Amino acid sequence: MYQRIIIVGRLGRDPEMRYTPQGNPVTHFPVATDFVWVDQNGEQRKETAWFRVSVFGKQAEPCNQYLVKGQRVLVEGRLRPDPETGGPRVWIGNDGVARASYEVVARTVRFLGKPLGKPPEVVEEAEEEIPF
Repeated sequence: MYQRIIIVGRLGRDPEMRYTPQGNPVTHFPVATDFVWVDQNGEQRKETAWFRVSVFGKQAEPCNQYLVKGQRVLVEGRLRPDPETGGPRVWIGNDGVARASYEVVARTVRFLGKPLGKPPEVVEEAEEEIPF
């Protein structure tokens, strides 16, 4: 059996990196995808689905280092069901509304677009004079 999911969305917050007890890096970040349509009354509607992405191994460090909140990414991987329900992770938010997110174990993460922040300026060092 085989499953694969591909999502394209925006990071909901900056990534967080941790290490497994064996010392392997793992980076977590949420990705939001939007589906926009016009309803029968002509009003624009939007549906947002949240995915909690986990990246293991060699890709974990670059994801933590270069991805930022709001940046678009393409994630390819597999769904990891909630062990208790077999479906998405469900919880009640602080506002009392039921919420759900899908867990994705990433196989590939592609950075789409530039980060929102300004890249650091490159400063060239002046050549030193050699005293001989």
